[in-house]
Amino acid sequence: MKNIKLKRILLIVCSCFVYSCSDSSGSEANGDNSLVPGQKGSGYFEYTDYAPLAKQPIKVFFHIPTNSNSNTPIVFLFHGDDRNASQYRDALINKSEQKNFIILAPEFSETYYPTGDKYNLGNVFVDGDNPTPSTLNPENVWTFSIIEPIFDYFKKQMIHNTNTYDIIGHSAGGQFAHRFLMFKPNARFNKIVASASGWYTVPDTKIDFPYGFLKSPLEALSLGSLFSKKVYIQIGLDDNDANSPGLRHNAEADAQGLNRLTRANYFFNYSKNLGLQNNLNFQWELSTVAGLNHDYIPAVNSAADLIYK
Repeated sequence: MKNIKLKRILLIVCSCFVYSCSDSSGSEANGDNSLVPGQKGSGYFEYTDYAPLAKQPIKVFFHIPTNSNSNTPIVFLFHGDDRNASQYRDALINKSEQKNFIILAPEFSETYYPTGDKYNLGNVFVDGDNPTPSTLNPENVWTFSIIEPIFDYFKKQMIHNTNTYDIIGHSAGGQFAHRFLMFKPNARFNKIVASASGWYTVPDTKIDFPYGFLKSPLEALSLGSLFSKKVYIQIGLDDNDANSPGLRHNAEADAQGLNRLTRANYFFNYSKNLGLQNNLNFQWELSTVAGLNHDYIPAVNSAADLIYK
């Protein structure tokens, strides 16, 4: 019996504090919602404290670097359509140790957040591709609305002092990131990297959501506020395959271009020109990465270098 207990203790310690023990499939021992001030290494906690989404728990895979303290920066890392948050976290661990930032990678599972409506489009509408006033969901059940509570929960559990966080999202996560920017303009984010989105919500009030702002709460969004945020639109110069699996093709998406590279350029240039036309403070940057295709591993590392220079 003592040997069994000892093995269990060693397993928990390994998962919580030694990041090399993380399982690439996401099945880790630290799932008991325990976060301890001063804790280091990798693990996950299951977040259920946000009442409107309490029945839709989210696993948050984390890494806390060796030299971290109560003021270490925090980055939210948003996965792609494979919903592989633990693998995204693992891909960024070395960079986290080098540049000393904490990773929080929420997993929006297919079980509780199925389809792009619940994830990429933030559950703003029942059917995000066909927005109507009657199918607009209350803001408290938007998927976007759970990020700030997770941030507060982590800060409280870890006695952490950082007042802002950064965001990296790649592919479907890039879609989530740039729409989070739009739908949650008062959130406490600092810098955002939206990497390799398949397609975009363009700040055009003549085009229906989700491709533009029309027929959505974004019609009332202040462009001055939107463009003043520090945002990087990242895209690989080799992310130019029009036949890439999962890449949406219809009249609205193809109007932005036929591949991710041209769509990223379209979104950025449209936004920049709109800012210039209205004499607004435009703080966004386009980051094109030579040799990068759609691989999330180099993409998230490149994104971290943009934020933590």
